[in-house]
Amino acid sequence: MALSMYQASAPRFVHILTNLSAMLDKAQAHAEAKNIDPAALTTFRLFPDMFPLSRQVQVVCDVSKGAVARLAGIEAPKHEDTEQTFPELKARIAKTIDFINTIKPGQIDGSEDKDLTVKLGKQEYKFKGMQYLLNYAYPNFYFHSATVYNMLRHNGVEVGKKDFVGDF
Repeated sequence: MALSMYQASAPRFVHILTNLSAMLDKAQAHAEAKNIDPAALTTFRLFPDMFPLSRQVQVVCDVSKGAVARLAGIEAPKHEDTEQTFPELKARIAKTIDFINTIKPGQIDGSEDKDLTVKLGKQEYKFKGMQYLLNYAYPNFYFHSATVYNMLRHNGVEVGKKDFVGDF
């Protein structure tokens, strides 16, 4: 049986988003246990020119909801990017998961050759559906998800590979 575009997208995004939310729970518990201001974690950057953890989470949400929306041919919900606390970031993830879960397989399946245009700043990129998912959405989604994991790990939050990968 071939892997469908739906199977390759929506459930994969929800899986990692769920794991990311659980890692944020561990981060909040870590901050409380160590008497650390949670903002020290949510505003942390691995390097000065990188996004802080809060923006990394926002981008993970934007890439995943944007991907399923584009493949389904619908508008993705807009979020204001104002989340700064762990509860706010977790709520953003929950809203993203809720949106992704509204998408039905029939809305995405068959989008392999769908023409898509992604605007980034002033630049527009044209893709076919499969190319977009594999060469743009996945790399960006996993890059920013792994960056959140690395930021937490760097700051002493006890997360491991199993937290990122989750259950098989």
